[in-house]
Order: sequence, then structure tokens, then C-alpha cells
Amino acid sequence: MIDPRRLRILRAVADHRTVTAAAAALYLTPSAVSQQLAALEQETGHALLVRSGRGVRLTAAGEILLGHAHAVLSQLERAEAELAAYAGGAAGEVTVASFATGIAEVLAPAIGRLARDHPGIRVRVRDAEGDESLPMVLDGDADLALAVEYRGAPREDDRRLARVPLYAEPFDAVLHCDHPLADSGQVELAALADSDWIGQYPGNPCHDVMLLACELAGFQPRLAHSSDDFRAVVALAGAGAGVALVPRSALRGMELKDTVVLPVAGPAATRRVFAAVRRGAEGHPLLSPVLEALARAAAGLSTG
Repeated sequence: MIDPRRLRILRAVADHRTVTAAAAALYLTPSAVSQQLAALEQETGHALLVRSGRGVRLTAAGEILLGHAHAVLSQLERAEAELAAYAGGAAGEVTVASFATGIAEVLAPAIGRLARDHPGIRVRVRDAEGDESLPMVLDGDADLALAVEYRGAPREDDRRLARVPLYAEPFDAVLHCDHPLADSGQVELAALADSDWIGQYPGNPCHDVMLLACELAGFQPRLAHSSDDFRAVVALAGAGAGVALVPRSALRGMELKDTVVLPVAGPAATRRVFAAVRRGAEGHPLLSPVLEALARAAAGLSTG
């Protein structure tokens, strides 16, 4: 009989590619993870992992078992959800990991709605960039993520996650008020190909959106300054240090001193925001009201 707890460890190793990283995500020691994997190999009668450089990768047998692990763990999430619903337990704490703008635009209004409609549900917020929140959900550090599409993100058909689309928004170009294109009303990205650029650090989903938009416009941006804080990005643009692409919602209420904000002509850079939970947990009586509140708070936000 295969122990499902060991399937969770196998999935963590597959996600993180090293025993040490998987152990840290699961709050276990590397030796404990190795022992559980050895026991799983004994249970199945197959070698499941092989060394690959400094990490590990799954064998063919390991990949087969991983596919079943996704199904088994999703079914266990579903069982917990149904048992919680049977117990009538719409009371408890839900941990939500979200990027800062998502907290301001969607999560905070949803928390206000939940306080009125579901006072037994307490939401604990953890600020996490869009590429950090999904691993937190998969590792069990969060129950729900507000995330954005980015290169390398789990696909919509990923068997580990259930997703709810929330909204999409364009990125606007932020230029210094004396920029030659400041009075143009809108700007084509190709016209900014020779400019210095201000953007987020690699790994931030907004960095990926900027790169892809510029690639589609036919050039690689010359990234002169980097910050994950949109206020800093806008301040640098206002100082004439370069041009930037910023999500429209991030500009709301921001001081735009010495800057001009222009919509992007042609195919626009777009940030697509969604909520995600571990597959099978979407019907949990604590999570489904939170997902519903997020969807209602996001209604009407799509401007892309």
C-alpha cells in the first residue's frame, strides 16, 4: 500500500528539483525526505529518482507515479472539502498569498465583503510576488494564491491547481514629461526601442510581460534600472532616467510628478490575474466563499 504522505513528498521533489529545497518547503529535514522517498521506492518496487547535476529528476517510473500522485492528492483535497461541508464548518482561517496590487484592488475589498457575509471566515494575507504565491499554495504554505500569468507559470490544465480567472489589465507607458513622445496621446513600443528602460527584476512576472511586449515590437529593451516597487519605477521615469511599462491599476492614486502616462498602441502588454487553490479544494466551505468574494470584487476591473 502506497502512503499518500510520501506522494506529497515526491511531488515536492518534482517541483523543487532538489531534496534540500523540497525539505525546506515541507518543513522537514533532508534526511527525513530521503528516508520517505526510499520507503516509497520500496513500496512501489521501482527507482523513482536519479541524480541530475546538483539536483534530482524523476525516472520514467517516477513520472508515472507523479501523475497518479496529482490525482490522489486532488481527491484527498476533495474529500477534506466534502467532510468540512458535511460538518457545516464555514468558520476558520484562510491564508491568501497575493502581490501588492492584487491585495489593494481585489483582496482587501473581498475581505470586507467576507466580513459582512461570512463572519466566521478569517483571511490571513501574505504579500508575495506573482511568481511566489503559486509555489506557496503547492507547498501548503498558503491556501489560495492571487497570481499573474508569467513565463514558466503552471499551465491552465495543470493537474495540481484549480484556477479562477479574475481580471486582465493593460500596461501603460510612463515617460518623462519632456520626452519627445509625451504629447502623442499614445505610443508604439517600437518608438521607444532606443530608450533606457526601467523595469522589474528577472523572475518578477511584470519583467516577463515587459520583455515579451518589447520582443513583439521587434527589440530587446535596454534595462538600465531595476525595482520591484512601481512607485520607484515611476519616480525614476519622472527623473528622466528612462521609460517604463506599468500596470494601469498600479498607477491609480500614485503621484505622477513630471511624468506622462500613455496607452500603448497596437498589441498591448497585458497582466492577467487569477486565483488558484490546490485542485480538489475549490469546493471547500472555507475556500469557495473566498473565491466567490474575489470574483465579485474583480468584476468590472478588466480593462485590457
